[in-house]
Amino acid sequence: MTYPADHPVEPFAVEIDVTVEADGWPIDAELESLARGAVESALAEAGGPSGHSELSLVFSDDAAVQALNAEWRGKDKPTNVLSFPAFPYLRGAALPPMLGDVVLAFETVQREAELEQKLLEHHISHLVIHGFLHLLGYDHENDEEAEEMEAVERRALARLAIPDPYA
Repeated sequence: MTYPADHPVEPFAVEIDVTVEADGWPIDAELESLARGAVESALAEAGGPSGHSELSLVFSDDAAVQALNAEWRGKDKPTNVLSFPAFPYLRGAALPPMLGDVVLAFETVQREAELEQKLLEHHISHLVIHGFLHLLGYDHENDEEAEEMEAVERRALARLAIPDPYA
C-alpha cells in the first residue's frame, strides 16, 4: 500500500510474505491477519525498530521442519517454530532489508495447543511473535535472555488480548 506524503500514518515497517505448505492450517486470510497482528505487536514491544524490511513466514508440517532442524541445528526431530535470519541483526539498529524466515510445523503446533488447552490461533500468534523476536536478536540460551524475551512475548500477546502462555 502506498501512502501520500502528507498521510499521518507510517506504512507498516515489515512486509510479510505468507506461504502455506501443509494442510490443516487456518485459511490464508486468517493466517495473514494473525501474522500481521503478531508482528505489529512484537515490533511495538521490542522498541519499534526503524526502517522497512521483509519477513517470510512459512506454515509447514513436522516432516519439513524436522528436516530443517536436522540440517541447521543438528536436532533430528520436529519443533514448533524455527527462525532463520537473513542478516545478522543488532537490537536497536535499523531493520535490514530482509529479516529472514520463520517456519512453523502444523502437527507440533496443533498438538501443543491441544495439550496446553489453548486456542490454535493464540498459539500460532505466540509462535510467530517468538520466531520474529529471534530475528530481532532476542534469544533464550540462558535464564537472563529467556526472562527478557518472555517478557516481550507476554507484553506483545497482552496487546492482542491473548493470555500469558507462561502462566
